[in-house]
Amino acid sequence: MVLRRTQERIHQIVQSVLWVYLAVAFALLLALFHYRRLTQKWDDRRAFLAYFAAFFCFFLVLPSLIIFLFSPDPFLFLKEAGFSLGNWRRGVGIAAVGAPIAILSGFIGSRDVELRRFYPFSKRACRSLRSFVAFEVAYLLLYYVSWEFLYRGILFFPLIPAVGLIPALALQTIISTLHHAGHPQSEIFASLAGGFVFGLIAYLTGSFIYPIFLHALTGISTDSFIYLRDYRRATRG
Repeated sequence: MVLRRTQERIHQIVQSVLWVYLAVAFALLLALFHYRRLTQKWDDRRAFLAYFAAFFCFFLVLPSLIIFLFSPDPFLFLKEAGFSLGNWRRGVGIAAVGAPIAILSGFIGSRDVELRRFYPFSKRACRSLRSFVAFEVAYLLLYYVSWEFLYRGILFFPLIPAVGLIPALALQTIISTLHHAGHPQSEIFASLAGGFVFGLIAYLTGSFIYPIFLHALTGISTDSFIYLRDYRRATRG
């Protein structure tokens, strides 16, 4: 009993350290590594790849390092934060149903004038199919994975027993929606809905893996439809 209480106490301390670290990481990202700052000195392809890499380091690599350094059971900590397959049968079912919806959402989004101006993040990467595919792979592995680890993982699951499901859903949605400040209006409203939907999927499956798939499929579909519509013909020419 004493050992269990000690482990729970350490778990709470690690969680507190993570929250303090994330506050600092958000400030550093916005002040020093945000894409708006990076595009002032680099072309958009290099700037966004650097932004993706910074996001990956700040919100996946370093939080994981903190967990492994200070948690008595880091694998359990990560599992409780959704870093597992969870209820994979339910997850696969949701992913199968959600995939066509995600692709359709990407197609609809690609026809929005503001979104077409804003996406893909790198217009330089659209100069060839090869560079476009490489950019989208980096987008998936560096950005979408760490995004869901952050918002539907360590900022979500630990809050549920503390404040309840609805407040936890709302809090991670508020922060992730604010992260879209400066994006097209339609995407801001979509991020509001997506925050609740992807958070609920994470809760129902016990994993943020399935939100990664659906979120990335939506975003990469949007980029791909825009590329095919606006850039593919130019690269052939």
